[in-house]
Amino acid sequence: VLVWILKRFLYKPVLQAIAERKERIEKNLADAKARQSEAEALEEQFQKRLADWENEKERLRSGIMEEVAARRAQLMAALNDSLKQEHEKARVLEERRLNDLRGNAEAAGVAAGVQFTARLLGRAAGPELEETLIALALEDFKSLPQEQIESLRSACRDGAEQIKVTSAYPMSSAAGGAITQELKRLIRDNVAVQITEDRQLLAGLRISIGPWVLRANLADELEFFAHGMAREQNA
Repeated sequence: VLVWILKRFLYKPVLQAIAERKERIEKNLADAKARQSEAEALEEQFQKRLADWENEKERLRSGIMEEVAARRAQLMAALNDSLKQEHEKARVLEERRLNDLRGNAEAAGVAAGVQFTARLLGRAAGPELEETLIALALEDFKSLPQEQIESLRSACRDGAEQIKVTSAYPMSSAAGGAITQELKRLIRDNVAVQITEDRQLLAGLRISIGPWVLRANLADELEFFAHGMAREQNA
């Protein structure tokens, strides 16, 4: 009876309690295992996401570095171009400055040479030199091109009232007569010939026939020489 009572009222509830506890333990173990699996899955997912994020970060860093390198290369190229342009501009300005200095020096040299030549010829000028220039002018009259002779004749026909002959020194009657005779021979017209003096010519003649001016004097030759040198420098 005691055994039956114990089995009925003590052992069976104990076994049931043990079974229930075992079941709860197994369930807890299963839940724990499930949670561990979930945790492992989450950890694996996290590690994968972390790896993906690291890869994305590396890709972005590489892209940024490439962009920075490209931008740096672009800026360096622009800087080099700017430096080249500035260097070329400075070279052109320096070359222009040197050319200006050279031109000014040449112009000053030409002016000094013209002044020296003018002073030298002015000291050498005199009635004797003028007679020589008059003789040379008379010879040149004989070798004038026919086209120029026709132009002189046309100028007289178009209204030139007189021919003006200017000399640096008083002209002798013989020289004046020879020039007058030669001019009338060339012009073939009875146009008056006026003879005047101008010491600024230094030596020689200046003959004006309408718009035409025949120059055979030192002053005009020096001016022509100075203008020719200036044109060569500008060229």
